[in-house]
Amino acid sequence: MTSGWFQPAHVNPDARLRLFLFPHAGSGASIYGQWPALLPADVAHQCVQLPGRQERWAEETFTEMEPLVEALHAALDAELDGRPYAFFGHCMGAQIAYRLALAVEEAGGQGPVMVGASGWAPEGFLTPTLEQANMPEEDLLGWIRTLGSVPTEIMEDPRALALIIPAMRADLAVVASYADDGAKLRCPVATYSGRSDQLMTPGAMASWETRTPRYHGNCEFQGDHFYINVPDHALAITADLVRHIRREAAV
Repeated sequence: MTSGWFQPAHVNPDARLRLFLFPHAGSGASIYGQWPALLPADVAHQCVQLPGRQERWAEETFTEMEPLVEALHAALDAELDGRPYAFFGHCMGAQIAYRLALAVEEAGGQGPVMVGASGWAPEGFLTPTLEQANMPEEDLLGWIRTLGSVPTEIMEDPRALALIIPAMRADLAVVASYADDGAKLRCPVATYSGRSDQLMTPGAMASWETRTPRYHGNCEFQGDHFYINVPDHALAITADLVRHIRREAAV
């Protein structure tokens, strides 16, 4: 059964385009809760829900990139219906979107018309280590606080943290397991970043230029690694993303 990977499970059959949204490490599909209202009617969205969080909290998490991408590839194959589609992901979500798009293309399947990548680049990203994934909870929470990725009300709720921390550790292990091979996509890429992102070295997004036949450039926003949580930024990102998707789907 693959429906648990995508939320909502069913999308508007009349929408001309589809958009799959990939969450950042430690999070679930709910981080894109405001996006449906920002997307036009011709773009049907689905958020990727990884095991080990929210309604899939009881399922075993992945701790390596390759098996995760293989499982997602199988789920995506069962989900696609011939309509043009695109990927968008933030941080680990962008990394997974990139590797999944490569896997689909290499298998000769219907690849995405484009990939939108936010807060992650194939070079210049300060990749967490396995030691960080396994560090004591107090240290892990301190690191999470520096990124501002989890709301204060959750950080101060032991029961909520008990659900988040295992997923965060697993996701950090996934990211740490990744070894870049310089692989090039066949589809175009558009990127988005925060001007003060703590996990990106200056100019890191430019490394996308060699990974795609058409790089649509980087849109930079005021803010840190989680600039994407600012409502005005989300509105600007979705507008730019939809513009690119429509153009690429018409080619």
